[in-house]
Amino acid sequence: MTSFIEEICQRFAEEQFEFSRHALDQSILRRIQVQEVKEAIVSGRVIEDYPNDKYGPSCLISGLTQGKRPIHIQCSYPSRSLVKIITLYEPDPQRWNDDFTKRKPTNDD
Repeated sequence: MTSFIEEICQRFAEEQFEFSRHALDQSILRRIQVQEVKEAIVSGRVIEDYPNDKYGPSCLISGLTQGKRPIHIQCSYPSRSLVKIITLYEPDPQRWNDDFTKRKPTNDD
């Protein structure tokens, strides 16, 4: 699952990424800067894999900005010419473990 994180990091370093309309809207609403996204990708790791996502294979990356802000970024696999950021958010500590890499059990589980 983590074998392509290096390639995703490389694409971000080379500015070969794009925001979906939804991700752009969310970055504005949540005040997440492009630089913070890059920092979170570089420090991040793949925590969930969605190979059969309806919009194409994607993964969820959890990373920290240089200011230690946790950010989750769902992006496409690096098989496209541009890695597409599908959505991004600051994970809710009520729903995620202490390092924001595993979902906490819900009452539905």
